[in-house]
Amino acid sequence: MRAPAIRALGILTGNEESADGGSAGASSRESADGGSAGAISGPPQMKVLTLARPDRPGDRFRRATRECLLALAAVDAMLEDGKAPREAIAGERTALLYVTAAAYGASNREFIERRGGVTHFAYTAPAVVPAEVAIEYGVTGAYGILIGGAPATLRAIEQAARLLEHGTCDRALLLAVEIFEECADLYAGHRRFTRWPLVETAACLWLERGEGELRFESVRGGAAGPAARGGERFAAGPLADLREWLDRASDGPLELSGRWRGERARLRWNMLTSHPRGGAA
Repeated sequence: MRAPAIRALGILTGNEESADGGSAGASSRESADGGSAGAISGPPQMKVLTLARPDRPGDRFRRATRECLLALAAVDAMLEDGKAPREAIAGERTALLYVTAAAYGASNREFIERRGGVTHFAYTAPAVVPAEVAIEYGVTGAYGILIGGAPATLRAIEQAARLLEHGTCDRALLLAVEIFEECADLYAGHRRFTRWPLVETAACLWLERGEGELRFESVRGGAAGPAARGGERFAAGPLADLREWLDRASDGPLELSGRWRGERARLRWNMLTSHPRGGAA
């Protein structure tokens, strides 16, 4: 399959530096639970590196969830990275793919437990997050939602490449938002999440037609993989890895990989079309 070219990538992520007062607006919290499932030694303890709720003017966003606001902030960061106005992504020639694993958590918990928040029934659906992006930026092209972890994101990149190769769109936006703070106590009961931090992340990748080869591979089964580098980000993990690769200005083929619920996936991305950061497509 023809490899797409990267026009821009915006990412907001919780990390230790921003938790200590950096510019990313993140904070760090530790969650402990007295259940039997826990850390390898001592009482169960888990750290969540959170992202603050972005402020956005306008009455339309008064009832918006934190996921929606972070998604909009990620698109803004992507436009800034690509030095492009918002009009550049508007219209029917822009496809939008949304990937998440934790989307149901915060909204469903608030709805089920009747916490008195602003969430109403429609916000139990992950579709609301990309819908807000589509409304705000006028994106009216092909549209899709994938639920899952890192393999779903790699699959979404492959689907975006197919849309571009077949001429369905001129550009494809791949959006991923993962938040954990609202359900931190539930995650703390799972041994897997006491081994490394859960890192809240919102990212948006802008792809356009390119040259080169893209290959997606997926298998089921096998032993559990190593700890996620820098913390667990669920579906946003591959985009965080891609941001690191771009920042290093690495040469040669790119390889992204991830695991989720018994699936192991890998994306080999040999880009022959080079787009300098912030350059034109």
